[in-house]
Amino acid sequence: MNSEDMRALLEGVKNGNVSIDDAAGKLEDLPYKELGYAKIDNHREIRVGYPEVIYCAGKTVEQVKGIFEFMNTKNNNILGTRATKEMYDAVKEICSDVEYNELARTITVKKKDISLTDTYIAVVTAGTSDLPVAEEAAITAEILGNKVERINDVGVAGIHRLFSKLDIIRGAKVVVAVAGMEGALASVVGGLVDKPVIAVPTSVGYGANFGGLSALLSMLNSCASGTSVVNIDNGFGAGYLASMINKL
Repeated sequence: MNSEDMRALLEGVKNGNVSIDDAAGKLEDLPYKELGYAKIDNHREIRVGYPEVIYCAGKTVEQVKGIFEFMNTKNNNILGTRATKEMYDAVKEICSDVEYNELARTITVKKKDISLTDTYIAVVTAGTSDLPVAEEAAITAEILGNKVERINDVGVAGIHRLFSKLDIIRGAKVVVAVAGMEGALASVVGGLVDKPVIAVPTSVGYGANFGGLSALLSMLNSCASGTSVVNIDNGFGAGYLASMINKL
């Protein structure tokens, strides 16, 4: 339930179109639903504008299935991140309109139509190996109602590839730059556009990459103004933040 749903419900009660019992039934799971192993935050969309997202890593298959089963009773689109194929198969048993993106490792259920923004988010990757994180960002932004343009494999080792896509990147309202290795892509993009750049370091790289730490430090030390950084491999965080900026 979001703030518009809440207002419509209260108006219905006021006008006599909705009974008090029906309204109470719709509100009984606020502010959260207790499942024992999880507390589903049904109040989150009212507070922050977006419903709760399920981080599936570390949860059992049955826990993920149970959370999806309850959330599926509400009229909200559902996103699960870092999900396995086994989790998807379990959710599919109780929800037929579920989709799994194997690259992004996301499970999505679209219960209501998504109206996409006129402005768009550009998700830019340095290399093909960065695609899983970038796709998580793109899927997140899309289910939150944003138009997304994907620009892949334009890292600094062949920077002419980036220049050939600059018109698309510059046309975005916000740019998500995803890179491993030394993480230089975010600084280069940040020096070429007049839009905010969200840098996403990935754990892609050889030993001295330290599982993404070198890319993270490079991005944090960027001299390109207007560039901010999320955590290593945090495509979801980048997509969520980009959505908030795109909808300002």
